[in-house]
Amino acid sequence: MPFDLSLYLVTDAGLCAGMGLEKTVEAAVQGGVTMVQLRDKHASDEHMITQAKRLKAMLAGSGVPLIINDRLKVALASQADGLHVGQSDTAVQEARNTLGQHAIIGLSINTSDQLLAAPVELLNYVGLGPVFATGSKQDHAQPIGFDGLARLASACQLPSVAIGGLKAEHVAQVKAAGANGVAVISAICGQPDPRLAAQAFNAQ
Repeated sequence: MPFDLSLYLVTDAGLCAGMGLEKTVEAAVQGGVTMVQLRDKHASDEHMITQAKRLKAMLAGSGVPLIINDRLKVALASQADGLHVGQSDTAVQEARNTLGQHAIIGLSINTSDQLLAAPVELLNYVGLGPVFATGSKQDHAQPIGFDGLARLASACQLPSVAIGGLKAEHVAQVKAAGANGVAVISAICGQPDPRLAAQAFNAQ
């Protein structure tokens, strides 16, 4: 499936609780989100599979892919469009073997060494960051800033999306650093109007 990393929404169950996950995602896509990643470190596989199937149905025809964070079983069972893994999550090789050649597979990268070691032939994109420290992930790696983002993006042969504490006013700096898009959590999830929050990114 073709994909566009321009505005990549990563969901957070807690932040989406007020409006509801599906309504948050639906509004964000109306506002211009181009990819959606379902991420929930605490939910059971069964709960995530149910959520993923509902989101997949909702996104049908929109051209917006649904990516699952870390849970290979969930991605497979829900027929999601792909999987995003961290350095200590499901191996990229296992993900590719299980989901097939058409799946969109992404990997989180924080350092040059990780980038050098990445199995680029098995990946479709990389997530670079965190650019800033973020409250959405307590165990995040050392923030890399825009200088670090530029170094990694310039050395990367794959499309890349920047993540970590980014807001609409950072879009120009992300583009200048060479990343293909911005991945956000709290800048859209939990906002009073996710559609307007997404539009703010695309207005930059």
